[in-house]
Amino acid sequence: MSNANDIGKLILRLVLGSLILFHGVSKIMQGPASVLELVAKTGMPESIGYLVYVGEVLAPLLLIIGLWTRAAALIVVVNMAVAVLLVHTGQIFTLSKTGGWALELQGMYFFTALAIVFLGAGRFSVSGASGRFN
Repeated sequence: MSNANDIGKLILRLVLGSLILFHGVSKIMQGPASVLELVAKTGMPESIGYLVYVGEVLAPLLLIIGLWTRAAALIVVVNMAVAVLLVHTGQIFTLSKTGGWALELQGMYFFTALAIVFLGAGRFSVSGASGRFN
């Protein structure tokens, strides 16, 4: 049963890390201008926009390899909460055209990352099951 739990944790880490990383790579390729502009419109310092790269590039890479996994997952949780507040607030209580929650993707990222915060990385990670932040 232990192997099954560790394989499940590995799958969660790999899927969440990979899918969020696609968003980060896209933002790298587009450049920071749109993110910085969005942050500036809210009245926050523009430089805070660079933290999106921590949440969508660095944290996913850490999740994938299983290093400081709980901290990386917590960063993703915060990143998703901020993304919803900055971009998707008007959709929180709405349904999509197909009947699903309008924010189901963001919700899946958020709650998967939250699960990893509590579950940790498992044995199949760089730090192993007993790593300090795993």
